Amino acid sequence: MLFNSIEFAVFLPIVFAIYWLIGSHKIRLQNTWLLVSSYFFYGWWDWRFLTLIAFSTAVDFTVGLQLEKTNKTKTRKRLLLISLLSNLGLLGFFKYYNFFVDNFVEAFTIFGQNFQPIHLHIVLPVGISFYTFQTLSYTIDVYRKKIKPTQDWIAFSAFVSFFPQLVAGPIERAGNLLPQFQRARKFDVDEAKDGLRQMLWGLFKKIVIADTSAVYVNEIFGSYQDFSSPALWLGAFYFAFQIYGDFSGYSDIAIGTAKLFGFRLMRNFNFPYFARDIADFWRRWHISLSTWFKDYVYIPLGGSRVPRGKALRNVFIVFLISGFWHGANWTFIAWGALHALLFAPLMLLNINRKHLASSMTENRILPQWNELWQMGTTFFQVLIAWVFFRAASVSEAWHYLHNMFIPHSGESGTTRLKYLPLIALLIAWEWIFRKEEHGLSIRHWPMPLRWVSYFAFLWLIFYFMGAEQEFIYFQF
Repeated sequence: MLFNSIEFAVFLPIVFAIYWLIGSHKIRLQNTWLLVSSYFFYGWWDWRFLTLIAFSTAVDFTVGLQLEKTNKTKTRKRLLLISLLSNLGLLGFFKYYNFFVDNFVEAFTIFGQNFQPIHLHIVLPVGISFYTFQTLSYTIDVYRKKIKPTQDWIAFSAFVSFFPQLVAGPIERAGNLLPQFQRARKFDVDEAKDGLRQMLWGLFKKIVIADTSAVYVNEIFGSYQDFSSPALWLGAFYFAFQIYGDFSGYSDIAIGTAKLFGFRLMRNFNFPYFARDIADFWRRWHISLSTWFKDYVYIPLGGSRVPRGKALRNVFIVFLISGFWHGANWTFIAWGALHALLFAPLMLLNINRKHLASSMTENRILPQWNELWQMGTTFFQVLIAWVFFRAASVSEAWHYLHNMFIPHSGESGTTRLKYLPLIALLIAWEWIFRKEEHGLSIRHWPMPLRWVSYFAFLWLIFYFMGAEQEFIYFQF
């Protein structure tokens, strides 16, 4: 079920109404209703894969309880291993089986060996990369004794399957979200209104920015040999805003929806295209994933507390795994490796944390020239890397980049400039609201101005609304 679908427009009010009619004093019944609704939401796509969510939930709930019962190091490690193998095993099979088979065959073909392995027609379950990481964080944190395991099966199951963020995040930590299922939630009118505003902002980014950009992105990347160099630059530029509008739009809708039910999800995007270096970009982009890898991979490897060479190794490991997490294709690994190469000089020069306290919190109407330069060069680096993310293969990405930088004749693409004013609107609006939680944090505006803004964004959404487009990160 898509957030931008008629089905969800019917589903959400029904779930919302029954949830609050149950009453905040009946926590377990509310959680049960959310659990049933979440399974219905996910099962709308393919009910068979509900067994995977139920299996992951059962394994990690049981492992958590068993970890509480023992202090024996070996036993605790075995229990953690059960959780890791169960969750990562499912993820590896459904997402990477054919990838490893194909590369295994290709490797042995070089030596003259021909294999005929079994290829399976595997359907990738929507959101499996997200909910497996979410439930894994619970087990790891219980193992580390950072949190206590819950005895409430319903609350834990609802935590794993919570429908707003089930299929594309944010990837929540048990320490933040699970306690919210275990305490009473009271309806907050102001919070619900802000949730609706954030949902509206997310729909604007998805439908008006991402889906309109996708038309030209698909056309240009689909036959890039036929386009001139400027047109290829335009295609890469549109993709940068397609993926941003699509994914951050989903996160805004998810966070806004959760607010309607009295839940607070973590922020997943913080205006990433205003970043002033690659390190700053990754503190702003897909925050729930980057912090997940920092806490559960980078720091356990030693983080930056080890000698510089090992710290650099840790950076490359995290970025390569992050790339591979996105999909079973060498393009994603190349994308991750490129970001690691861009990050490495910042670490070697010890300036990777230079922009932690951003001067963009100052009350200036326009950025300073040095900030514009830093944002522009960072966006340029990110845009080049996005070519690998979008291309069908690494070789196609190299050819696309070659034709971008080397003057290449072909269709000019000038007819595809008409959506640039929409992107300019997005950039200008987000700059104005760069200190806020989201782009429609206008609760303090005068009422007439607020309603003019609401109707303007609604008009744009309905004007550009066409066929339902799946969110890009559904495939991850």
